[in-house]
Amino acid sequence: MDVSGEQHYDIRHDIIKKRIDHLGNVIESRKDGVGAPKIERPLQKHGGRLDHNEVYCGSCYGAEESDDQCCNSCEEVRDAYRKKGWAVNNVELIDQCKREGYVQRLKDEQGEGCTIHGFVNVNKVAGNFHFAPGKSLDQSFNFLQDLLNLQPETYNISHKINKLSFGEEFPGVVNPLDGVEWIQDNSNGLTGMYQYFVKVVPTIYTDIRGRKIHSNQFSVTEHFREAIGYPRPPPGVYFFYEFSPIKVDFTEENTSLLHFLTNICAIVGGIFTVAGIIDSFVYHGHRAIKKKMELGKLG
Repeated sequence: MDVSGEQHYDIRHDIIKKRIDHLGNVIESRKDGVGAPKIERPLQKHGGRLDHNEVYCGSCYGAEESDDQCCNSCEEVRDAYRKKGWAVNNVELIDQCKREGYVQRLKDEQGEGCTIHGFVNVNKVAGNFHFAPGKSLDQSFNFLQDLLNLQPETYNISHKINKLSFGEEFPGVVNPLDGVEWIQDNSNGLTGMYQYFVKVVPTIYTDIRGRKIHSNQFSVTEHFREAIGYPRPPPGVYFFYEFSPIKVDFTEENTSLLHFLTNICAIVGGIFTVAGIIDSFVYHGHRAIKKKMELGKLG
């Protein structure tokens, strides 16, 4: 999201997300529905169970926008609640979520982590991108809070940044967050937001052949904000970035022959000058010592 008002949630294109266990090993993704509890036939909106000759129309549990709206999956129920600005407090009481094994899947995923790689295109204005549980944070963090109700109080946001860059790589660039790792201290029983404040400097690199690379460099400061108070800040890793009004231009050039010869002459001249000073110092020193010795013999 950025200051222009553009927002993108739950990005999937050009982003690869994988589940990992506590040792960092990739977990094989399970198909939806595997292990879901077997219950009675789906519950219809009118309160009865689905008959063979009926079309399924699930209840939205009070969040319907019209009388003919149906919520046939757990996701549709949660979407309806998000649009209303409501929080889903008792997921286990929702028939669609029970049939899909939603609660059991969340419990099975406790203790897991994730690895994410890819890229996103952003506008050249101040904004942020973040990694957090849940989605649709524009609805008062309702779904996020619903998810946390089923998670431990100390949601672990330990993370390692293998690589982070803004734009194409160019020779000599240093990305200060590459390899950075932060481990959450669970001794105080608090989770929170880990924030990176990034200052992005537009950069143009021109190589010796005249090929230009339009990229960026950045500097960063970091801060951990504990989840204290109300509304409770959503846990996650947040990157707040802004672009500098200054642009840096690097140009790779060959040294001309005349400049090279001038440098050689300057080096040779410097050597001769230093050698002359040393020679003069040694000569006058030797002469002074010899003169004192002669005066001593005459005395």
